[in-house]
Order: sequence, then C-alpha cells, then structure tokens
Amino acid sequence: MFQVGDYVVYPMQGAGVVEAIEEKEVLGEKRNYYVIKIPSSKMRVMIPVGKERKARIRLVSDRPTLEKVLNIFQHGQTDTTLSMKERYKINSDKLRTGNFKDGAEVVRDLMRINHNKALNQSEKQMLESARKLFVGELGLIKGISEKQATEWLKNKVV
Repeated sequence: MFQVGDYVVYPMQGAGVVEAIEEKEVLGEKRNYYVIKIPSSKMRVMIPVGKERKARIRLVSDRPTLEKVLNIFQHGQTDTTLSMKERYKINSDKLRTGNFKDGAEVVRDLMRINHNKALNQSEKQMLESARKLFVGELGLIKGISEKQATEWLKNKVV
C-alpha cells in the first residue's frame, strides 16, 4: 500500500507522486482511490486502492538501482541484427512491464539506432513515450527537474 507523498511509477503513464487517498463513489460503490499526479503529462490519475498490483504501479527505483541501470544504459549492447518488427515487439513487451531497467534499454537502443538511421514513425513514437517515462523516473530519483534529466540523457547517447 502506498502513502501520500510516495513517488510511484504508473507504466505507460509515467512517474508521479501520490497526492492523496480519497474516498469516491463510483457506480454506487464507495472505494478509496490513490490520486497520483504525473508531472510529465500534467495529469492526475485515480487508481482504486487494492488494484495497484494489477495496474503495475510501483515505487520509484532507488539510487543503487539507478546506478545499475545507468551502467547498463551507457555500456550495454544493442542488438542491431533484429528486424524492425522483432525489435518493436520486444520493446513493446519491455515497456509493458513497467520495469525501470527494461524501459532504459528501450530508450538506449532506439536512441542508438536513431543516431545511425532514421526510425520509422511507430518507433519514433515509442522512443518518445519511453523517453518520457525514463526521464520522469530519473528526475525523481536524482531530485532534478525533468528538463535537467532530459539534458543529462542527451549527453549520454551512443
């Protein structure tokens, strides 16, 4: 169970903070909901308490995990032998997990490929959404703004 003030990640939406736990009546049923503010999209989402596991919401990664992920981000290998179709499926699966390391690998690999040749439109969109997720969590862990995290990321490509 999360507490007000916890930094969390909602896969496919981004990193945010639990602003409140509120009771709401929906379809005649009263329940408690987490109210999560997602700064990157200027959005607030409500998730029923008890459904956080199904929604794959998790706490933001810690600093030791960040260090491991950044090492993989900078020094990990990119498989350039995959077809675009194979790569898209693998990357989609990674993003659905909501795992910080998996998301970082998607960003790294697509940035590297984009550096050498232009991505098609679907992979451009995937890179942009993966980058938003990665930058949002990176910023919360490091205690920096999204803009600073984006600048950091630009300097780490290839």
